[in-house]
Amino acid sequence: MAQMNAKPINKLQLDNLFPEFDQLQKIYGDPGLNAIYGAGCTFEPNLMMIFMNPTARNIASNSNWAGLRAPWLGTKNIWNMFHKLDLIEDIQFNHIDRIKSECWTEAFSEKLYRTLSQNNIYITNLAKCTQKDARRLNDGIFKKYLRLLYLEIADINPKKIVTFGVQVSSIVTGKKITMENSGSAVYNLSVSEKCYGVIPVYYPVGQGQMNMQKSIKQISRLLRSN
Repeated sequence: MAQMNAKPINKLQLDNLFPEFDQLQKIYGDPGLNAIYGAGCTFEPNLMMIFMNPTARNIASNSNWAGLRAPWLGTKNIWNMFHKLDLIEDIQFNHIDRIKSECWTEAFSEKLYRTLSQNNIYITNLAKCTQKDARRLNDGIFKKYLRLLYLEIADINPKKIVTFGVQVSSIVTGKKITMENSGSAVYNLSVSEKCYGVIPVYYPVGQGQMNMQKSIKQISRLLRSN
C-alpha cells in the first residue's frame, strides 16, 4: 500500500468526550446500544471525515463489545471506499469483504484504525447516538452534538475537514449546502479562534451508494493536495 507521510502512533480516541456522548446516547439513541465515538489520528490529521450517525449494524454498538467503539465496524461498503483511496491495506479489505459482521474482532478493529491513523485520517459521526436502523435523524438532534463536535475538532486540529451529505454539511457549516459544488467549495469554520476549511462531499453509502465514485474522486483530490 502506498503509505502517506505517517505520524507516530498516538491514541486513537478522545476519551475525555466519552461521558457526554454516553449521556446523550441515553437521551437520543437506543438505550440498549452503545454510543460510537470518533477514531483515527487524533493529532493534526490530514483529513477529519464527518459522517451522520451510527446504527445497530455497527458491531461495536453491541453491549457485549469490549473493544474500540468506532465508526463503521462490522459493515462493508464504506471500507470499499477507504480501500480505493489507499487508506487501508489490501489484506485488511479482503478480510472485511469475506467475513460476516458478527465475525469482526476487537483486535482486527483496532488494527484497522491504527492503519487509518498512520495514514493521517480521523473518522467520526456528527451525532454519536446509535439507532436501531438507518432512519434519518432530525436537524435538532444533530445540533445537540455541535458543541461536542467543535471540541473534537479543536482537540485534534485537522488540516482539512470533509463532511458527507447535505444535512451534515449544512449543520456543521451553518450554511445551506448543495452538492453541485461539493468537493471544490471550501467553507470556513471558526472553532476556538481558529479557522478550518470544510469541504462537503457526496454521501457514499446507503441511499448515496450510487455516489461513491464521486466521493472517491473528491477525496482523492484532497489527499493529493496534502
